[in-house]
Amino acid sequence: MNNLKEKLSSLPSSPGVYLMKDAKGRIIYIGKALDLKKRITSYFTKAWKKDLKTSVLIEKIAGFDTILTNTEKEALILESNLIKRHSPRYNVVLKDDKRYPCLRLNIGSPYPNLTIARKIEKDGALYFGPFASAHAVRETLKVIHRTFKIRKCKSSTIKRRERPCLNYQMGICLAPCSRPIDQAEYASVVDEVIMFLKGRMPELVKTVRERMDSAAVRKDFEAAAAHRDRLFALKKTLEKQVAATADFKDRDVVGVARHDSAALIMVLFIRSGFLLGNRPFYFPKTVASDSEMLCSFVKQYYESAPFIPKEFLLPSVPEDHALLEEWLGEMKGEKVFILVPQRGEKARMLEMAEQNAARSLEEQISAAQTQEGILDRLHRLLSLERRPERIECFDLSNMAGAESVGAMVVFEKGKPARQAYRKYRIKTALGADDYAMLAEVLARRYGEGEGLQVLPDLLMVDGGKGQLNVAVTVLKSLHLCGSLDIVGIAKKDPRRGETEDKVYKPGRKNPVNLKRDSEVLLFLQRIRDEAHRSVITYHRKRRLMACRRSVLKEIPGIGEKRRMCLLKHFGSLKRIKAASVEELAAVPGMTRRAAEAMVEALK
Repeated sequence: MNNLKEKLSSLPSSPGVYLMKDAKGRIIYIGKALDLKKRITSYFTKAWKKDLKTSVLIEKIAGFDTILTNTEKEALILESNLIKRHSPRYNVVLKDDKRYPCLRLNIGSPYPNLTIARKIEKDGALYFGPFASAHAVRETLKVIHRTFKIRKCKSSTIKRRERPCLNYQMGICLAPCSRPIDQAEYASVVDEVIMFLKGRMPELVKTVRERMDSAAVRKDFEAAAAHRDRLFALKKTLEKQVAATADFKDRDVVGVARHDSAALIMVLFIRSGFLLGNRPFYFPKTVASDSEMLCSFVKQYYESAPFIPKEFLLPSVPEDHALLEEWLGEMKGEKVFILVPQRGEKARMLEMAEQNAARSLEEQISAAQTQEGILDRLHRLLSLERRPERIECFDLSNMAGAESVGAMVVFEKGKPARQAYRKYRIKTALGADDYAMLAEVLARRYGEGEGLQVLPDLLMVDGGKGQLNVAVTVLKSLHLCGSLDIVGIAKKDPRRGETEDKVYKPGRKNPVNLKRDSEVLLFLQRIRDEAHRSVITYHRKRRLMACRRSVLKEIPGIGEKRRMCLLKHFGSLKRIKAASVEELAAVPGMTRRAAEAMVEALK
């Protein structure tokens, strides 16, 4: 406490970021302030009225660090970055366990195309979204490809073709890959696609109608008919959209719902007055106020959002309201408004967002309770020593002993923890010996290297009593047998009249009967199937790489170094085969003579 008092007395009255730490030196809270001395001292002032979060936080604080900045805006940005990096316990941290898909348009290319992306990069391209699901983004892409003559090929650069593809024959592509297309003509198509994706449908309908009328005046009836067909398609799409406002503005409407310590933020995306979609953000446990939660959400989400609207409708005034408006306005390049409507059409939209948030929160809590119930029943039915909060499952794959691999998937609290998945290339086991391969993978996972990491509550192996015995033997050799539960899951054998998959436990001859609780068995099957999917995907990748290496290995003059350079440059054997002599010769380490030999050999 004396050290804290000394540090408090020497704090500067300048803007910056403070990092609160507990007795173990872990960062438990990160905040920013215009006046560091005033803000940090307020935490330790008894007279100050403290909320629940601050009261809990103060009991844990054992020390703090500060980082000075020139302005409060710099502190705001630094605070957001540090929260993302350290994920402090008492901050509201925006954790999105899956990347929502977006549509990417590379406007730097002379003939841009649309591709699906799950990560937004600062690469000069335009990103549209996020979409609620992969199905939604694919359906949108289908509508665009049917309606606009933008190129459909997925490659970032155009590959020259002698003849146009079927899309050109169907009249839905300009075919810049094989025909001389004026870039201005193609750019007008791209502009229409951008208007469509930005939700500016009324403006787009008006533009297409004007082009149709202009073509009719010129007596270019073929072009007029094409514009007419596109106009019908756009009107049909417009009819399906929900009109939210009559002012045709872009705005995001944010609703908040709470239940005990859980909270959910729901964002409605309104573009040009039409509701394009929504996206929920769930926080299982938080003691932050609505004001702090909204402020943290806006800082973390819109820092990398593909689009910043002109207007934000929030249920309450967030912390640093004016500073947030200024920061968002700088990123957008124009003035941005954060409003808290009390009546009228905007208040109605906010109510709709809060209703959606409340319904989504109910679904989240219900799903979590169902999952918790399954874990409890699994614990009871299998007579496990520990509640299976973390489950690790292993599977193997090989083809006649070649390219043997293993994979581990992890489920935490009933959900896949994909960041914890592991893949193993078999190094010591020979041939198609499943037992030896499993022993190697388990020894590597739970041995001295990876074994120092967190251990699971339940270890699953794909297989019957043989695989289960291997797992028990390996864990005994590592002195871990009593540290975790072990089960094996084997597929049913219809020839023996079996109707269910079998779950085996060590020291038990017959499988555990799970017929009376099919949900528990389905849960274990889901984990096993995820392990199978993961290992098969990895095995295919290894086989494909081996195939590439073997094909290139047979070409005279192409050694290991050149093979690696070629694969790194072109990305696939297919692209290498499609490359010209000039393109091959341009790869570092290649010569024209070697390129000519490659083209001849690959024919």
